[in-house]
Amino acid sequence: MILVPLPAVSAIQLGFLLCFVVTRRERRFRSITVFLAASTALMIVVSLRWSFDAPVFRFLQPMVAAMLPPAAWLCFSGLKGGTRRPVWPHFLPGILTFVLSLLWPRIQTPIDALLAGLFFGYGCALLWRGAQGEESFSAARLGAALSPDIAAIFVGSLLLLSGAVDLAIAFDFGLGAGAHVGLIVSLGNLVILPLIAIAALTVARSLPETEDLQETVAKPDAPDLPAMDDDHVLAEVHRILRERHLYRDPDLTLERLARRVGIPGRRISQAVNRRMGRNVSQEINEWRIREAQALLEQTDRAVTAIMFDCGFQTKSNFNNTFRRVAGMSPSDWRRRAGDGLSATESRDPETP
Repeated sequence: MILVPLPAVSAIQLGFLLCFVVTRRERRFRSITVFLAASTALMIVVSLRWSFDAPVFRFLQPMVAAMLPPAAWLCFSGLKGGTRRPVWPHFLPGILTFVLSLLWPRIQTPIDALLAGLFFGYGCALLWRGAQGEESFSAARLGAALSPDIAAIFVGSLLLLSGAVDLAIAFDFGLGAGAHVGLIVSLGNLVILPLIAIAALTVARSLPETEDLQETVAKPDAPDLPAMDDDHVLAEVHRILRERHLYRDPDLTLERLARRVGIPGRRISQAVNRRMGRNVSQEINEWRIREAQALLEQTDRAVTAIMFDCGFQTKSNFNNTFRRVAGMSPSDWRRRAGDGLSATESRDPETP
């Protein structure tokens, strides 16, 4: 029987995801491509290290591992909106790890502990970013199946768990001469990296497919922003949604909505949260579902066509949102509407 190391199993899983992303050839997947490539490389190196224990693999492992937290962070960086910051500082940890690995024969620094600090640092940064809510992800599609702030909290938690794994490795080397390191690395990465990859891929898909061009739309006549209360903000948002049907745009983001309305995205988000008891993504989906209900009642168009017309991109997200709002599936809604119409016609027949 051929025995396959556990890290090799993770490498195969991540490799399949990497092939899927690369074949899509979409610009929005660049960050997740880097993360998947680094994760796959790490699992291959770990598998080879614990199978052959060659010095080259011991040298490569910490350098590749140092690239994972920055790569995970960059998967979310494109969702912030506004002016993008340079990414080169995020490569400094990898360079530092490379230098420390070169100097290891002369100066034995605690590289595993430094890696743990790197994972903890980026993990806490993602947790803080996710705690800010959707306002911190104004360039993400509104109404996505997985909210970017929830995904950031999830990935941040996994990075903290991975940091704990690195600390366990450091302690095992310090107390037990590394007797359990192979098992710790294998079990930890087998679970953590695929989960991070799936969550990051889902977030990458929430980036708009089209470029967010700076539109020159005239701002509506409105009171001074500091004097506007939540009711005025909400009324203005609803007016623009009703008149321009912005919710039909599958690439609608909080940033784009704010430009169309002429009110900062943070102000819109706060008004919707306080007055409607939900976030902007849920509010946009409510508008989409209301139009879908009307189209299901008034037309005989296919449910899938209606789904796309109303701004949804996946059937699962459309069905789940429809059930949450309407309490039934789209097909049941159309069937109920048809039964109601038939009953009305039978009670009030047309006279010649």
